[in-house]
Amino acid sequence: MFQAKTKNLKNFSTSAERFEGANLLCPGCAHSIIVREVLNATNDNLILGASTGCLEVCTAVYPHTSWDASWIHIGFENGSSAVAGAEAMYKALKNKGRLKQPDRTPKFVAFGGDGATYDIGFQWISGCFERGHDMMYICLDNEVYANTGGQRSSSTPIGASATTTPAGRISYGEKQNKKDMMAIMAAHGAPYVAQVAPNKWKDMVAKIQKGFATEGPVFINAMSACTTEWKFAPEDTIAISDLATDSLVFPLYEIIEGTKLNITYRPKNVIPVRDYLGAQGRFKHLFTKQYEHLIDEWQARVDAQWEHLQRREEACL
Repeated sequence: MFQAKTKNLKNFSTSAERFEGANLLCPGCAHSIIVREVLNATNDNLILGASTGCLEVCTAVYPHTSWDASWIHIGFENGSSAVAGAEAMYKALKNKGRLKQPDRTPKFVAFGGDGATYDIGFQWISGCFERGHDMMYICLDNEVYANTGGQRSSSTPIGASATTTPAGRISYGEKQNKKDMMAIMAAHGAPYVAQVAPNKWKDMVAKIQKGFATEGPVFINAMSACTTEWKFAPEDTIAISDLATDSLVFPLYEIIEGTKLNITYRPKNVIPVRDYLGAQGRFKHLFTKQYEHLIDEWQARVDAQWEHLQRREEACL
């Protein structure tokens, strides 16, 4: 069984930074928390890539960069392909004995937002996983196209108000349920798929380390609370994340070899979904008489999903 040492908070605070705090991300943006936790989870050399999105546009404003590691920006759709190409080139040069530093074994990581992952870049990610590249793909899931104006993505949950699905007198906002990306990536037979949240940082770091120790494609779906589009105060990012995980709206679990599911966080006190929704401006219209029935539907859907996950875990499926 894989076991890796997890740094404590003091270790984290004194670690050499490969992602600098000097960036243009919004105050309270969870992206920077997640990226720091990922890069601090390993001492290995890293080859990083980022699709177009908040992370890229706010951390690489020419001639400045926040990255103290090998990093490439590429289009919205093909961040996964760029990193997979680097991984394939590394293997080819290694097999030919042409690496100048053959003892160095870098890890390959691609970052993308939910727009680049759930929508625009999905077929490229699917291809990388089908071919079995030895890489990690991390989706920074803030459930909206945040860097282009707050349009809905297929990760946007039902009832959320976005600029292309605005709530109002005749609409309650987004009409579709959020795409189950975890199940889709597990269905590729990927050796490791996991869902993480920055407020549960030990759980997150343990999964990232397990992913780095896994040979083959790894998918990580990271909840990234968005202060701008979810409409909450910047200082409440971790509080909102706690509400997401403790209401089970965003359950934390992993799927190994496409089938074996493990729940990795069980709240001692599960809170109502209503508390999570009520803390965000994007759902404020649900607390009107016209749309309040949707909150009960939300709760029933979250309860059913939690029951489903527990049954799968018990059945080792």
